[in-house]
Amino acid sequence: MIAGRVGRCSTYPLNRAGGNTFLHRAMSMQLSKASLTAAVVAMWAIFAPAPAQAQQSPYPPPAPPTCRNTGSFESWLQGFRKEALDNGISRATVAQVLDGMTLDSSVIARDRKQGFFAQSFLAFSDKLISQNRIQNGIARLKQHRDLFAKVEKEYGVPAPVIAAFWALESDYGSVVGKLPILRALATLAYDCRRPDMFRAEFMDALRIIDRGDLTAEEMIGSWAGELGQTQFLPSHYLKHAIDYDGDGRRNLITSIPDVIGSSANFIAHLGWQRGQPWLEEVQVPGNLAWEEADLAVQHPRAKWAGWGVTRADGRPLPADALPASLVLPMGRHGPAFLAYENFRVYLKWNHSLNYCLTAAYLATRLAGAPPMSRGSRQIPELSMEQVKELQQLLARRGLEVGEIDGKLGAATRSSVKAAQIKLGLPADSYPTVELIERLRGQR
Repeated sequence: MIAGRVGRCSTYPLNRAGGNTFLHRAMSMQLSKASLTAAVVAMWAIFAPAPAQAQQSPYPPPAPPTCRNTGSFESWLQGFRKEALDNGISRATVAQVLDGMTLDSSVIARDRKQGFFAQSFLAFSDKLISQNRIQNGIARLKQHRDLFAKVEKEYGVPAPVIAAFWALESDYGSVVGKLPILRALATLAYDCRRPDMFRAEFMDALRIIDRGDLTAEEMIGSWAGELGQTQFLPSHYLKHAIDYDGDGRRNLITSIPDVIGSSANFIAHLGWQRGQPWLEEVQVPGNLAWEEADLAVQHPRAKWAGWGVTRADGRPLPADALPASLVLPMGRHGPAFLAYENFRVYLKWNHSLNYCLTAAYLATRLAGAPPMSRGSRQIPELSMEQVKELQQLLARRGLEVGEIDGKLGAATRSSVKAAQIKLGLPADSYPTVELIERLRGQR
């Protein structure tokens, strides 16, 4: 779900994609709510105003996938048992969860192989937004009309926004994951990549049991430790899940009111502004100053209109002061969007820009927007190996790319733009074979 996700994006990577989950915003990414990894933090810092930059992850950046574990899992578990008791977790819960606990090596293997988010925006969104998923979303908006209306009145979050997250996180509750969450969390807490973060998440999972919201047996979900139909990390579950059906439990596994109400509560907590847009497809002129197309750049909508940016159907944009950033996920020849202040919430839910744009775009479709344009021409896509080479070439020139992983993240896109400007290429932040060849020639 969100920020915590390991895939998601929150305090670490948000991991969303959980069980089904599109894993994951995961662990590398994916959104989950609790994970705002360094990449997420970086993207948020770029997009947010200066005061928000102080919101740093309380955890160190994840170790590289090549890190090695030292010490036995059994010895680690013994230390965690003592810590849980010292933190006030009941002896009954500690015994129920930790007695007989074993390491799940498949979870570590999955964490080391997260290639889903290395795809282009169009490839990614094509896989996640099917006509069936749109139709099912519209049906659920009608089915739960009164519930969504109540939630929007209370929290200010539109029904399509909640429904889009619900769709991507679990296909409206039909795919929430099949793995024992507690075993996955114990494994990730022991593992060398993000031990501090997942140790805290594992502890919060025990607190959820102690609080009476879920039993250990009910905690089934994704390999990244996310729970429920909108894939909350345990820390977000503990802080933001609400009992919206009044049965005395916060149950995001089977209670639709709790799922919808808690999701709205969390989105509002992330800073959603009532009555404001989040994303809008637009048309852009061929002579735009492409360096202005960047999440780090905001202009009043009137300025975008003055530069020839129009609504997707060609109608003029309102000439008002509403701030927006122009996003070109596939470069100047691909789809174009204006991202408004509320788009920040998506960046906190998950640190993958492709995931955020896909979720926000799906919400516009559920709200009645037509299918997006795929751009003015066929757009060549770089392979994962080509992106890795590009990252290496950029890094050799002192440009920040984050981990050299073949994924076109915020840091890499920013450095692509810097290189394009230096080489006199259109600075639309989208990598091309031409850019790689020009950088090779500068060796």
